[in-house]
Amino acid sequence: MKDHSPFGASREEKIKAFGRLLDIMDDLRTGCPWDKKQTLESLRHLTLEETYELSDAILDEDLEGIREELGDLLMHMVFYAKIGSEKKAFDIKDVLDQISDKLVYRHPHIYGEVKVNNADEVAENWEKLKLKEGKKSVLSGVPGSLPPLLKAYRIQEKVKGVGFEWEHMDQVWDKVMEEMNELKEEVELNESRRKIEEEFGDLMFALVNYARYIGINPDDALERTNNKFIRRFQFIETESVKDGKKLVDMSLEEMDVYWNKAKEKE
Repeated sequence: MKDHSPFGASREEKIKAFGRLLDIMDDLRTGCPWDKKQTLESLRHLTLEETYELSDAILDEDLEGIREELGDLLMHMVFYAKIGSEKKAFDIKDVLDQISDKLVYRHPHIYGEVKVNNADEVAENWEKLKLKEGKKSVLSGVPGSLPPLLKAYRIQEKVKGVGFEWEHMDQVWDKVMEEMNELKEEVELNESRRKIEEEFGDLMFALVNYARYIGINPDDALERTNNKFIRRFQFIETESVKDGKKLVDMSLEEMDVYWNKAKEKE
C-alpha cells in the first residue's frame, strides 16, 4: 500500500520505528522491575493521566507537546497489547486487525458503494452500522467513566446519528431558556435541593446541546475559560505583591482593577 503522507518518513521507516517500539516493550517487560509488575489495572490511571496531558497540549496548540504525549499514549497501547499476549487473549496484531476491519466496514462510502454528501451523513451511517453489528443501544458506545460534560456531548452526538435531533437551532435555544426559567423557579421556591440540582443538570445538558449546534465543543470551551481565569487570577496575585498588597486585605473593587489590567494585557 502506498504511503499518502505528504510529510515525514517513508512507510518503511514508519514500520521500522513501530517495530523498534515493540522490541523495546519486550525488553522492558522482561528486564525492568517496574515494567514487569504492571497490570492492565495499574496502567489504567496512568493512561488517563497521559490522555489529559495530550488534551492540554492540544488546547495549548503545543505541537511538540502533542508529539511527545502521542508517543506516551502509543507506548501504553503497545503495553496493553503485550500484557494481552501474555494472557493469551490478544496481541498487537489482533488489535490492529480489529480496528482496521472496523474502519473498513464502517466506511462503506470509501470501501463500498455507499454515497455520502457530508460528514453528518458519515456519522449517521456509522451509528446505523453499529446497530447492525449487534449493539443493543446507540448509547452503548458512551463510556460510563467519561467526565459528565463530555458524556453529555457524546450522548447528543450519538442520538443525532439516528435522527433524534431538533430541526432548528432556535428550538435548541428555546429549550435553554425554558430550562433556565425552570431552574430559577426552583431556586426561588427553595423547597428541594434535589429538584434544584435536577433543573441545573437539565440546563447544562441543554447548553451542551446548543454548543453542539453552533459548532463548539463545550468541554474545550470550558477548559479554555478555566485556563483564562487562572491566568488572570494569577496576574492579580503576582502584580498585587509587587505593589506591596495582600489578597486577603484587598477589596473586590481593588482586585477588579488588576483583573481588568490582566484582560487588557491579553
